[in-house]
Amino acid sequence: MNEERIYDLVILGGGPAGMTAAIYAARAKLKTIILESNITGGLVNATYTVENFPSYPSIHGMDLMEKFRAHVDSLEVEVEEVCDIDRLELGGPFKRVVTDEGTYAGRAIILATGRKPIPLATPTPSEQVHWCAICDGMAYVGKRVLVVGGGNSAFDESLYMLSIGIEHITLVEEMPRYFAAQATQERLFSCGKAVGHTSTKVADLIVENDVLKGAVLKHTESGDTSTVEVDGVFVFLGQHPNNELFKDQLELTEQGYIRPGQDMGTGIPGVYSAGDINDKPFRQITTAVSDGTIAALSAERYIRSQGNVC
Repeated sequence: MNEERIYDLVILGGGPAGMTAAIYAARAKLKTIILESNITGGLVNATYTVENFPSYPSIHGMDLMEKFRAHVDSLEVEVEEVCDIDRLELGGPFKRVVTDEGTYAGRAIILATGRKPIPLATPTPSEQVHWCAICDGMAYVGKRVLVVGGGNSAFDESLYMLSIGIEHITLVEEMPRYFAAQATQERLFSCGKAVGHTSTKVADLIVENDVLKGAVLKHTESGDTSTVEVDGVFVFLGQHPNNELFKDQLELTEQGYIRPGQDMGTGIPGVYSAGDINDKPFRQITTAVSDGTIAALSAERYIRSQGNVC
């Protein structure tokens, strides 16, 4: 039996944007639920050190998200984690999220599904693999890192890491050439602290007692392998917006992101978006928090304008 549960607000996604929206919604006395396909915290959970979030000069990403979650729990917001969602219905007065456990119907919904980085496919995992130099680079000052990717992001982030004191960078690109701007390539490789390898991929990581010691590199044409000593790995292979559930119901950018209005509205009444799923130039925890705040306040205004609150 597919039971239907009624809420004022359904929030899809339990990252910083979704949890911030839940806090504001709860404070506004809206009956709210967060539905998260994984565990709350999103990509921030994989961030080794966050050093740009006001009030915490330095904090592990998972620790910060635990504090977010504790705040949400203190307001008694329902949270469903590891939620396997079959489909969304965004039209009509109720927005429905259909799962194999039941249907969640909200008078408004906030889409905060974020992005999913293209993973580093290695047999051996490591906690010293990152996707954000601004977030995690400071942990490797005076150390050696491996950068995976040959586009502008990989080169720009490498230059940033050198600027903050990373000792040495090894950059690998699987294709036969780099794709970053030529001037940026020359700037990186002329500094004397970076080397690059094209037609090269990361075959595996060398981890001892949960500490990354190095990486095994493999030439894609010759098959030759080599090892490089590194303390951290930064992956810039790109990210994909998590839009599978609603890409056929909303107008998206060519890259698959939502382009919301100033109120985080998506163009469908009662449907708002927040966080990294939005089209914007800067994706930081603080910008996600801002989006979540605006989306929740806008949703509250919309719900009360309809005259019904659970």
